[in-house]
Amino acid sequence: MSARGGADGCGGRRRGGGRRSDSRPDHSSPAPDQSANRGGRGGRGRGYGSPDAGGSRPAPEFLAPANFPPLSSPSPSASTSAASLSREFDKSLTLQSLSSAPVRHQPSDPVRPQPQTPAPRPAQTHPTTPVPSQPQPQASCSSSSSEQVTEIEVPPSASKAITLPRRPGYGTLGKKCTVRANHFQVEVEDRDYYRYDVTITPGVISKTLKRSIMSQLVELYKVSHLGQRNPAYDGSKRLYTAGPLPFNSKEFIVKLVKGEDEAAPRRREREFKVAIKLAAQCDLYQLQQFLGGRQLNAPQEIIQNLAVALRASPSANYTVVGRSFFSTLLGPKGVLPEGLEYWRGYYQSLRPIQMGLSLNIDVSARSFYEPILVTEFVAKHVKPQDVSKPMSEKERIMESVSLVRRALKGVKVQLTHREYVKRYKIADVSRQPTNQLTFPLDDEGTRISVVQYFRQEYNIVLKYANWPSLQAGSDTKPIYLPMEVCKIVEGQRYTKKLNESQVSVMLRATCQRPNLREKNIVAMVKRNNLDQDKLVMEDFGIRIKEELTLVDARVLPPPRLKYHDSGREANVHPQVGQWNMIDKKMVNGGTVQFWTCLNFSYELRNVETATTICNELVNMCVSKGMQFSANSLLPIRSVNPSQIEEALIGVHDQSMARLASMGQNGKQLQLLIIILPDQSGSYGKIKRICETELGIVSQCCKPANLTRLTKTYFENVALKINVKVGGRNNVLSDAIQRRIPLVSDFPTIIFGADVTHHLQPGEESSPSIAAVVASVDWPEITKYRGLVSAQHHREEIIQDLYKTTVDPQRGVIHGGMIRELLIAFRRSTGYKPHRIIFYRDGVSEGQFNQVLLYEMDAIRKACASLEDGYLPPVTFVVVQKRHHTRFFPTDPRSRDLADKSGNVLPGTVVDTKICHPTEFDFYLNSHAGIQGTSRPAHYYVLFDENKFTADILQMLTNNLCYTYVRCTRSVSLVPPVFYAHLAAFRARYYIEGDTYDVGSSSGTRDRNVEVRILPAVKENVKDVMFYC
Repeated sequence: MSARGGADGCGGRRRGGGRRSDSRPDHSSPAPDQSANRGGRGGRGRGYGSPDAGGSRPAPEFLAPANFPPLSSPSPSASTSAASLSREFDKSLTLQSLSSAPVRHQPSDPVRPQPQTPAPRPAQTHPTTPVPSQPQPQASCSSSSSEQVTEIEVPPSASKAITLPRRPGYGTLGKKCTVRANHFQVEVEDRDYYRYDVTITPGVISKTLKRSIMSQLVELYKVSHLGQRNPAYDGSKRLYTAGPLPFNSKEFIVKLVKGEDEAAPRRREREFKVAIKLAAQCDLYQLQQFLGGRQLNAPQEIIQNLAVALRASPSANYTVVGRSFFSTLLGPKGVLPEGLEYWRGYYQSLRPIQMGLSLNIDVSARSFYEPILVTEFVAKHVKPQDVSKPMSEKERIMESVSLVRRALKGVKVQLTHREYVKRYKIADVSRQPTNQLTFPLDDEGTRISVVQYFRQEYNIVLKYANWPSLQAGSDTKPIYLPMEVCKIVEGQRYTKKLNESQVSVMLRATCQRPNLREKNIVAMVKRNNLDQDKLVMEDFGIRIKEELTLVDARVLPPPRLKYHDSGREANVHPQVGQWNMIDKKMVNGGTVQFWTCLNFSYELRNVETATTICNELVNMCVSKGMQFSANSLLPIRSVNPSQIEEALIGVHDQSMARLASMGQNGKQLQLLIIILPDQSGSYGKIKRICETELGIVSQCCKPANLTRLTKTYFENVALKINVKVGGRNNVLSDAIQRRIPLVSDFPTIIFGADVTHHLQPGEESSPSIAAVVASVDWPEITKYRGLVSAQHHREEIIQDLYKTTVDPQRGVIHGGMIRELLIAFRRSTGYKPHRIIFYRDGVSEGQFNQVLLYEMDAIRKACASLEDGYLPPVTFVVVQKRHHTRFFPTDPRSRDLADKSGNVLPGTVVDTKICHPTEFDFYLNSHAGIQGTSRPAHYYVLFDENKFTADILQMLTNNLCYTYVRCTRSVSLVPPVFYAHLAAFRARYYIEGDTYDVGSSSGTRDRNVEVRILPAVKENVKDVMFYC
């Protein structure tokens, strides 16, 4: 008799068997955000004329202060203007609507497998020519409603189609050079291409199973019913062919053996009904028109057709992750800590660009679960000191079980105690240890323990009976699987965020210098040998060149930076994207009169040690131009890390009492220096308490960075402290001299915006965090005020840019982050912004229309709510960093073409050949490489009322990258975006502490889940760059 549940595990009456910059912004570390050399000598600095440095800035005579309406009583006219802006904004954009027509198909009887007989070959297509070619007669997309092919129209777009700004011309500034890009030119013969809709019944979720079904279908019916064509299947609902199939609509029967998921004695066939219906016909004409600039919108139909054909072979042979492929055949795998391993692979994407079609290929690596016994995984992942002890006797049993549950939920395991393969997906981990679990043995309700069942049925004595069991099945009918008889199935991607040790090992193993990465990319292309793929070359007529593309580039000159005149070096000309603080003083040194320090480190618990650290830091701040009191307001204290909240509240209360006793009523602690506990995990709690409850600006320091007391480390900390107390580290010389085009002539505000998402599966209640920062110190444009807001899970559009509420007494109340930042600019500078530049991070190309329509509308309404008719011109630029374009110098040994790391030089900009055929975009590598291959940022202009030229926008963006306040290096992203990212990360700490997974990808969301409230940052904290 086969016991129910016991053989694989144990279950309820079941037969058979029993997943950038430092995310902690002010954790100062020596590299990479550090000065290149030691700091300069002492002295106290004053601003060159900034109001907060004690000087005065003459107001421009040609500008009058803004007349924003009072916040408490918004004017009716402003409200009316805001309400009508949606219509006005829509009129300012070119909108296109697409018509549609229904598609009907005749049903037919399903085709069942028959003995194969030769079938006549389909008619040969006419001679083909490579793309690009001369325009051919217009060919419309078509579909069938009968056995005859009839014409249909493209279905309507889900949203309005916006015409983005056309490229105003190509940039000319900078030193010209040539670089290689990992884009491979694609040529396509002129053929007719068809898309068919595929429906599989019963429904199948697994793409692997879907591919197996379609592969079997092609094998069975290629000769008899498919006209000997080789179709390309996308793994979902679409099938593509080069040339028509002999039918417009047909159903097929496919039988597969149901194997690995079932017990061997009961292996049986599973029957699927596959319906294939013609959906569209396309050729290359629209693609040729688009590439030639004669058509505005990219013809996604034909591009998708060709892309699926190029992905068909690797999808069948490798593990597919998005647009990437991984396999142990593509390179040696490596071991990561805590039961993981990494596989090597590559990314592949077909893109229409200026030179035609391009296949963007880049090498990659991804973490996977190591195929080991679950007991081994738990020992590595949880790291108990003695895994033989009962888990219930461990000090943190519940924490360990919770950790295992999070790590293994959804993972497939296979049983090791059977002669045949049997697999299950883990649904949970039992709440009780295995030796306390029982299950019903038969229909009469006889129960037996899991331990007893394995001893009787398999003669197995469970060694880890005091551990919980894995649970498959459902909560009502659980199947218990002892961990020691379960092995993790190979090839399962680890979807959770890697921890610091895993990331460190991964980077060391996969980080590649540019010359090595370039060689590996070329080798990957040759290994895949797509030119010899019959489907790609013969059926679809696609040919790929095996050489990287040579691209014309330019290296923009670095800007001159201004420091305080009292330093030996007041003007700096950065070399290869970096400089140092030797002989320099901050252009506006901040003032810290009231400060103290809390030390939570056990290793540095000696009060004298903490005092020495504080003295070194104070001396460094003073030597760089700050006014910093040598004596702390309260005595420096060492505190047990278990008393963090009590200590912080105590410091706040004691400092207020001390200031009151000194007659400093209304004043408060300006800076709290915190030496963090030796064990990580307290940073988020400290920041939440200080910034949202107490209104204290803090600077955290890791104990590991304080053991050697290096000057470079204290220089970096001093840079952060200065901006947190209202100072400036440096400014662009052109900003002071009013020589930045389209910025210096009129008051200009520069925004940066980003949204971060919690990526942990099953955490739909965790909100996405939107952050917006804006410059508040025109003309210097170095100080950025930051605001944060929580919104629905994985919502990419920023919801709180502009909002209104209705008050029974005051009427409509206008609010939102844009409005608040515009008011802050007005209060700080005395002027309303006459021009807006908006850098937006985290937006994919598929979201351009949606984000632009909503967020530009919100900006318009926020402006109009402040003053009737107030509509400053806006330039909206998306910043993309999650792409796979890389540049390689043609001669990495030449210092005129490459930096010391072998990467292209800082300031390298590309707006030709691999960029969009007509729209305004460019790649900018604004930073010097440190390790690995540098990734350029991709800037894409979605809206431009300021009429930027390519040179002006590229120079502005590159120059801003030299004003990042946390280091003396140019950075890879324009600083407003970097600051928004830091602010969003900081807000995530407020609600989730130190353990969370974040990212910038969009996805599905459940709007029925209530958004968790984000604690409000205190006003005095928001006044400074607290997130740095």
